[in-house]
Amino acid sequence: METREMLLRALNEVEAWERDQKDLWFWEKLGRLPFVLLDRVTPAVVREKLGTAVDEMAAFLEQGGTYLVSDESVYARFQEAQPGTGRPKQEDVKRLPLVTMDKVAAEMVASRAAFATVQGATTGFGGLFTLAIDVPLLLGTSLKVLQEMALCYGYRPEEKRERLFIVKCLQFASSDIVGKRAILEELSRFDEPERQRDVIAQLQGWREVVVTYTENFGWKKLFQMVPVAGMLFGAYLNRSTVQDVAETGRMLYRKRRILERLRQEEAGA
Repeated sequence: METREMLLRALNEVEAWERDQKDLWFWEKLGRLPFVLLDRVTPAVVREKLGTAVDEMAAFLEQGGTYLVSDESVYARFQEAQPGTGRPKQEDVKRLPLVTMDKVAAEMVASRAAFATVQGATTGFGGLFTLAIDVPLLLGTSLKVLQEMALCYGYRPEEKRERLFIVKCLQFASSDIVGKRAILEELSRFDEPERQRDVIAQLQGWREVVVTYTENFGWKKLFQMVPVAGMLFGAYLNRSTVQDVAETGRMLYRKRRILERLRQEEAGA
C-alpha cells in the first residue's frame, strides 16, 4: 500500500487539477447565455428530450433506472491489469494500489470517449432529425462513465448516496467557477461522519442540478442541427463532454479514496 508521502503527493495532484478548473472554454461561455434565449431557439423536439432527461435523472437517483451499470466489465479490467489473479470483488478493489485504480480508470475513460465520438458523429449526421436521439444517449453515457469511475475507486453506484455524488459530478462538469468552488467545498466533506445525515437533505436539490446541466447541454447540441456538418460537431462535442465528465469523476473519486486512506492511517497511528 502507498506511504503517507505518496498519498499526499497524489492528493496534491488532484488539488492542482481543481485549481485549474477556474476558467470556462468557449462552448461553456456560450452555455451561460440566458436560458430564455436558449428556449426560443431550441426546437420543441429537443426541449422535450431535455425535459425527459430531468425525469430520467430522477429515476436514476431513486433506483438507478436504466442507467445503472454492471460492475463485471470494470472488474474484468482489474483482472487484466493483474495477470494471474482472479476477478476482484468490491472489497478487494478498495484495497488495491492507487496506481492500479488510476490505470483501469484511464482505460475506461478512453473507451467511453471513443464510443461517444462515434455516437455523436452518427446522431449528428442527420441534423435535427437525429439530434433528439443523441440527447438521452449522451446523458446515459455520462452517467455510465461516472459510475465506472466510482467502481474503479471501490465505490458502489447502486448505493443512493453514491448516485448523489455522481449527479454532483455532473453538476461540477457544467458549472461556472463560482459553482465549481461551492461543489468542491461540499464534496470535500462528503465522507465525513458528521455529514452523513445531510445526504437526504442534499437529495432534495437534485432537480436544480439537472436543470443546470441540461440547460448548458442543450445549447451545445444546437450546433448539431445542420445535417452532415452536425456529424463533425456531434463527434467533437460528445467526445469532449464525456471526457470532461469522466475526468471530473476520476479526479473527485480519486480524491475521496486518498482522503479515506489518510484518515485510516491517522486512526491507526
